[in-house]
Parts: sequence; structure tokens; C-alpha cells
Amino acid sequence: MAGPVTPASGPWKRLTSLLPTPAFPAGSLRPTRPEEYESFVSETKAAVTYYQEALRRLGELGRTQTEVIQQAADLCADRISKGGLVFLFGNGHSRMMCEEMTPRQGCFPGFVALVELALSNHANIVGSNGLRAPLYLEGYEGYSEQILKSYKFGPHDVFIVISTSGIRPVIVEMAMGAQKRGLPVIGIVAKAHCEVAKAAHSSGKKLTDCADIIIDNQCPPGDCVLELEGLEWRTGPVSTVTGAMIINMLRCAVAEGLLARGMKPTLLPSHQFVGNTSAAAQLELFYEDYRKSLRHLFE
Repeated sequence: MAGPVTPASGPWKRLTSLLPTPAFPAGSLRPTRPEEYESFVSETKAAVTYYQEALRRLGELGRTQTEVIQQAADLCADRISKGGLVFLFGNGHSRMMCEEMTPRQGCFPGFVALVELALSNHANIVGSNGLRAPLYLEGYEGYSEQILKSYKFGPHDVFIVISTSGIRPVIVEMAMGAQKRGLPVIGIVAKAHCEVAKAAHSSGKKLTDCADIIIDNQCPPGDCVLELEGLEWRTGPVSTVTGAMIINMLRCAVAEGLLARGMKPTLLPSHQFVGNTSAAAQLELFYEDYRKSLRHLFE
């Protein structure tokens, strides 16, 4: 999407340089004159700063992590082509990345999200489904093993463990448990946070110690990037932005890898197209192929 039309020089150009392009969505909030632009920058500098910082970290992600994401994708494509499954697990907010992979428009059979509501269904801060219980469970050693016992893993399966901090016992034990079962582990983690944080598991291990492939989501310690005068703690977390990018880069590369191996993945079409004859047929095909892909899970 094109940014606002600007002259080649003058104060308008100087103001425009404060923002990456494109800076504004289409609509009534988009400034059209220099005086409107100057007012917009003044009133939304926190939003602009966050936007720029998120873009910078996405740039770092592309510059430093593309090769390792491709390595992870090659592993996943190879295993899926042999009948294996790629399991994804993340507690708390990281659970969103599992759901970004599947079920999602453009997804395909081969991925299974392990979503444990007791660890991630944060409907409230206090009261029922509040934060205290899942935060407690994250630190309870032995919990992950009970989750893993609910599944039967195959020789070609892969495990992706997602955690920005990379230190909580449930995360570390999930990776250790997968490796104990012979599954290669891909860890998506904020290296900057994991390196400085104290290990919370009794083994002294972190996710970076238990993963065969490590993808750095480029988040700072604490996830948030924006400091505002008057606030002691930062706001503006970026793990959702970079995490979703990693997941979709991985998905696209796996699809490409499957095609290269002679396997055409069955994609989930947008629900908005259902009703269209071909889209409806594709949706039914996706349901059937996904069901078949799970055949060894509970045998």
C-alpha cells in the first residue's frame, strides 16, 4: 500500500522521514497535508516509535533467521512427506503462535497444535480463568509429561516448542520429553531474554539447552520495547509480531518443500469463500486429509 504523496523536499519530507513507508492505513485517519501530518506525529509518537521498532526487529529477523527457519522447514517438510506430524506447543501467550499455524487460512495437514487450556485460557486477570493458576502450573515440574502421555508419537514426528522467555519448567520439560521420545525439537525463543534469565527448572536447563534447532524471535528481555516517561516498566510487546512472522515463514517454506518432494499439501481455504463450489469442496477435502494425517496419534 502506497504511503501519502509528499513533495521531494522541505519540512514535509523531514516529517515523512520519521516514519517507515507505508505508515498509515487507508481511511480517514491518514493525514493529507503537512500541518495534519505534524499534528499526527506529535500526538502519536508512541505509536510511531513502536511501529518503527517492530519493523526494525522484523528486519533483523529476516536478516539473521531466514537460514535457520529454512533449516527447520526442510526438517518439517521431510518428516511430513514421510507421514510424520509436526507438533507445536506454547504456554501462555505463546499458545497464539500454535493457533497461527493451525487451524488457519492457508494451513495444511501435518501440523498439530497442543493447546492446553489450563495453561493458556486467560479469560480474566482475576477470578475464574485468571492468571494465577496457569502461572503456577507453568512452574510445576511433571505437568508436561502428563500432556505428552496423552499422545502416541511416530518415528517421523517433530516438535516445535515456543516460548519467549524459554525458562519455564513446563516449556523445558516439553522439549526434554519430546527429545526423550526421539523427536527433534525446534525452539522458538527470545535469545536475549533466555540468556540473561535464571533457569527455573531444577535441572538448570533452558529451552536453548533442549532444542536441536533454535529460532530467535528477536525480542528483548521482557518482550516490550517502548519506554514512556512516567512509567517504570516498558510497554509494547513484539513477540506476537515477530512470532507470527516466523510461523508464516515456516509454513510457506514447508509448503514449498512438500511440493519439491512431490507432495501437494491440501490447503484450508478462507471461510469467506465457502459457498463457492470449488472452495466448499476444498474445505471438505481439507477436513478429510487432516483426519487421515492423525491416524497414528491415538492408536
